[in-house]
Amino acid sequence: MNVTELLRSLQAEHDETAARAYQLREQMEQFTTVLAETETRLAELAATRKVIDGLASPDHEPAPAENATVYQRMVTAFNEHPEKLFRVRDLHEHPDLPTGEPSINVTRSRLGRLVRQGFLEQPGRGQYQKRT
Repeated sequence: MNVTELLRSLQAEHDETAARAYQLREQMEQFTTVLAETETRLAELAATRKVIDGLASPDHEPAPAENATVYQRMVTAFNEHPEKLFRVRDLHEHPDLPTGEPSINVTRSRLGRLVRQGFLEQPGRGQYQKRT
């Protein structure tokens, strides 16, 4: 195999790999959009449930909070303290989430999604607040 053939082969493999990367990026964007919509719907359902529980008769027991998803607990924390600036570790202490590093990074990612969805704003690096 001469150098010209080797370069053609290398370019062909590069083009195929670039096309595959482009397809995967498109799929990730689609999944991210669908995930954001689903998480927003979950937050809406949690808020609706909370309102309905509040309107229910006094003898009705509200749903247990431990069944709430992490997103629901995060949204609840921001709704309870709309003016407060939260850092990731502060947020973990509020709804009793684990504070291990992997969990912190997942929470940071979730907060980023809530910012992109327009529920939160990020007034400073590492600070999150409910959008008003």
